[in-house]
Formats: sequence, C-alpha cells, structure tokens
Amino acid sequence: INAEYGDRQRFPHCIVWTPLPLLSWLFPLIGHTGICTADGVIHDFAGPYTVTVDSMAFGNPTKYWQLDPVKITDMEWDAAVLRASQEYRGRMHNLFCDNCHSHVAYALNLMGYDRKSNWNMVHIAIYLLLYSRFTGIGGFLKTYLPFLVLVAIILIVAFVF
Repeated sequence: INAEYGDRQRFPHCIVWTPLPLLSWLFPLIGHTGICTADGVIHDFAGPYTVTVDSMAFGNPTKYWQLDPVKITDMEWDAAVLRASQEYRGRMHNLFCDNCHSHVAYALNLMGYDRKSNWNMVHIAIYLLLYSRFTGIGGFLKTYLPFLVLVAIILIVAFVF
C-alpha cells in the first residue's frame, strides 16, 4: 500500500498512526492519527486550530489501517476528509476529548463509512489496534523500541542494583 513520492509517503484511503514522543514510549498503544485522501495525502489534527496536510505533526506513519472506499454511503471520500479538516481548523485541541482521533472519526461520520454515523475516538483507537499494519520493520521499531529500552533499563536497575 505504501508508495514513496520523493520524501512523502502515500497511504490512499487509510487511517495512519505514529507514536507520540514520550507518551508512546511509556504507553506504546497511545499515538497520533491522521486520515488520508484518495491520493494518499495525510490530514492530521495537530494542535489548536491546526490541521497539517502532507506532513504529520509527529513524523511519518508507522502503522496504517486500509479502508474500503466502497463502504462509503453519504459523502465522497475526499470531500469528507477536506470538510473534516476545515471543521477542525476552527477547533481547540484537547488531548482527552477533541483530538486527532476525533478528527478522523468526524471524517468517517461525514462519509457514512461502513453505514455508521457514530464513529468516535475510542472506535478509532480500537480499530487501529485490531486492523492496522506496520509500514515495515522500521515502523515496528519506531513504535516499540523506546518502550522496550525503558523496560530493559527498569529491569536492569531493579535486578542489578
């Protein structure tokens, strides 16, 4: 699925995920999401009143969940992604209530993906956990290596000292 275009990665019709520095090192299941257009351009709610396009706020994706554009029932894919991005450019970011996962859920609700209109940040997190794939060995290492290094340090300190 992943195609390289210069220094940009493309993931058509995907939801993408990347680790958050420090937070994902402690809790590797927590991360940052974005949703891609039909051409694979990533849109992610990066902070207050900010939706980045074609450059994820926390680095290239390490995981992706491939969606099926046939499952759209309401709004065209790119129109939904663009409308969600426009909406979130007017919103304050809140880590717990209105965040990057909410932005993705809003786009899926607009397009009626999988005949649902109740997508939320919890659904996005669970579906990414269950259905996403790593972009490669580098994606796996970027996701889990910091956590494993921290665990190793804790175990060494606990058993050696």
